[in-house]
Amino acid sequence: MKIAMIGQKGIPSRSGGIEIHVEEIAKRLVQKGCEVDVYCRKSYCDEKQKTLEGVNTIFTPYINTKRLDAITHSFTSLIHALFGHNDIIHFHALGPSTLAIIAKVLGKKVVCTVHGLDWKRSKWGGFSSRFLKFGEYATARFAHRTISVSESLVDYYREKYKKNVDYIKNGVEIKECVSPETIREKWGLESKAYFLYLGRLVPEKGIHYLIEAYKRLSTDKKLVIAGGSSHSDDYERELHLKAGDNEKIIFTGFVQGRILEELLSNAFVYVLPSDIEGMPISLLEAMSYGKLCLASDIEENRAVISRYGITFKHRDIDDLSKKMDMILNDEENLNISRSTIIEYIKNNFDWDDAADKTMKLYVELLKKDNKSNVKRKQIGDLY
Repeated sequence: MKIAMIGQKGIPSRSGGIEIHVEEIAKRLVQKGCEVDVYCRKSYCDEKQKTLEGVNTIFTPYINTKRLDAITHSFTSLIHALFGHNDIIHFHALGPSTLAIIAKVLGKKVVCTVHGLDWKRSKWGGFSSRFLKFGEYATARFAHRTISVSESLVDYYREKYKKNVDYIKNGVEIKECVSPETIREKWGLESKAYFLYLGRLVPEKGIHYLIEAYKRLSTDKKLVIAGGSSHSDDYERELHLKAGDNEKIIFTGFVQGRILEELLSNAFVYVLPSDIEGMPISLLEAMSYGKLCLASDIEENRAVISRYGITFKHRDIDDLSKKMDMILNDEENLNISRSTIIEYIKNNFDWDDAADKTMKLYVELLKKDNKSNVKRKQIGDLY
């Protein structure tokens, strides 16, 4: 069975949750006997790397601008994939999924994964927003099967399109905590001495709320904002202006590897103040380290946190500041143990389970197709 994955920036990459999702699923599909091509953009990944743990990484050209990079890369990737004898073309996100109709008309089996309603994001307006809404329509009408990482989106598609969508949750790997060696040297950070935000610096993540809320606190704990911008340099500059000359607010830039592990291992509290999410992998990662998490009360965050963290009214700086202050003054009485949080995450968010369900979906789709390149016996052997 050969699969083409289109829509992500590339792998390996921590530029967003979609990239982490695609990498984790693709590696496991290869282990199950699939051949998987993941299409990548050279500005996010090393073009010299041709494979990653058996996954083929293929680089195609694109126009590297805010509004054109994703769709032009998806288009050139689709052209390449159409000549690649793929059994399934799997689009990720709404923008790339606008091309699903082309793949379907040309006889390809099409799967689309919805990672969130991108047209809601503030950076898109006018034509871009309408284009992404067409992408939403395409995932409902042109895909043979549609996947959502969020249960609330399953309900949304059922109500709006009368469409049955497969719910496949994101996963996370449980890792051991590490000591704060590098982050101590670089930024003077000690264990449990800082609030942490980790993710892209884009308006819908609500980092401006977090900075304003933090500035109202009386605390020696620092605020660490870890991540880079994504065609959002103006917003990053705005955040630096809001932080002003406050030396306790630290911008680390993009992080990965050991530094990422140290930041998650040693945070006092992880804060996710977002307005829009699909299923936030950064929140899953923080909880996988047993961290107490404070997140906005949007449905997607509540679905992850359940009763193992704290929420605040989204877009409400007063409530966010009060909750941060409450944690500072009453941490011992919050009654959420690290081991309990880890056990909850381990039992409910698993990449192996996500890959199993994705594989099962592929097999069901191909079993209905008499023209598939994969013979029925081969399908049976795969699953």
